[in-house]
Amino acid sequence: LDVVRREAEGCDCLQGFQITHSLGGGTGAGMGTLLISKIREEFPDRMMATFSVVPSPKVSDTVVEPYNATLSVHQLVENSDETFCIDNEALYDICMRTLKLSNPSYGDLNYLVSAVMSGVTVSLRFPGQLNSDLRKLAVNMVPFPRLHFFMVGFAPLTSRGAHSFRAVSVPELTQQMFDPKNMMAASDFRNGRYLTCSAIFRGKVSMKEVEDQMRNVQNKNSSYFVEWIPNNVQTALCSIPPRGLKMSST
Repeated sequence: LDVVRREAEGCDCLQGFQITHSLGGGTGAGMGTLLISKIREEFPDRMMATFSVVPSPKVSDTVVEPYNATLSVHQLVENSDETFCIDNEALYDICMRTLKLSNPSYGDLNYLVSAVMSGVTVSLRFPGQLNSDLRKLAVNMVPFPRLHFFMVGFAPLTSRGAHSFRAVSVPELTQQMFDPKNMMAASDFRNGRYLTCSAIFRGKVSMKEVEDQMRNVQNKNSSYFVEWIPNNVQTALCSIPPRGLKMSST
């Protein structure tokens, strides 16, 4: 915590903290959430975003994982402003089914997580036509304070070190981003409904095209969006694409 304090004092304008941890093991779940609550006590008015890897029985069969996850989610409900849920089952599925990697390593899984993290936080690092930071994201995405657990999708999916040579259009990106196969959490949203939604596009993208596509998605899938939150899709644009891609969306 002394290191955190020292770093925070050196900041001109501290927006908040990002914690990456796993909820399955003792260190990530126990110490991770303890660290979050301590930082929360020290900096109550700063944003707290966590990228939490949720355990899955299909990938690992450690007996204590569900207990660790249950106990740490209670802490996240209380102390986090935004929690981006990622699970290993979905990451392995993406690597095997979409990227055709027969034996994915942790490096391949981490590459997918880093792509998502980069997409979510892009507007903190680069200028954009319509920027959104962590606070703006929370304001638009969290309908009730305790409901701050987000599913993240990313498009286009490429394997580590690979480059996408095929040009993708905004409609394709949008369709892929909302596809359950591109979600980093293995829960099928077709069994539930969206409360809110945020689309962050990177690259040379036209604002009008993005707005049209988002309207299109809402009209086409209106049964998946709750009707009591109008205009619940937020968009952000950043003109700098990720390395190796012409454009991407998160």
